[in-house]
Amino acid sequence: MDRTASAVWHGSLKEGKGKISTQSGVLKDSQYSFGARFENGVGTNPEELIAAAHAGCFTMALSAQLTNANLPPESLETTAKVTIEKTDAGFAVTKIHLATTAKVPKADKAAFDKAAQEAKTGCPISKLFANNAEITLDAKLA
Repeated sequence: MDRTASAVWHGSLKEGKGKISTQSGVLKDSQYSFGARFENGVGTNPEELIAAAHAGCFTMALSAQLTNANLPPESLETTAKVTIEKTDAGFAVTKIHLATTAKVPKADKAAFDKAAQEAKTGCPISKLFANNAEITLDAKLA
């Protein structure tokens, strides 16, 4: 299975602007820029898109883990915070923090924590960053 996205950029790094689009059309010519990435400019940026991808991936993986343990969730809400820092090798994603709150009527804390840890290590986006960024998790039952 393949998924695609595209980016177009016009101009220099700091003064230029770009547009990002996705195959599904969810993003279509969405603005991104240096200002949106490193300052407080309007538009999206690659790290925000990584955060969205990781939040979505982890949340689906957690739903699968809980469902497979006969603990189907009522709701799951996840926020991913991606940290980009300048390193000796240049800018890099160094940390991703996942914070999730779950309503799982039949789950006890131990079963929920086990499912959350398995989702953290098992989701494809976590695997993508496992050797390159510190991934932390704060998982709470509501």
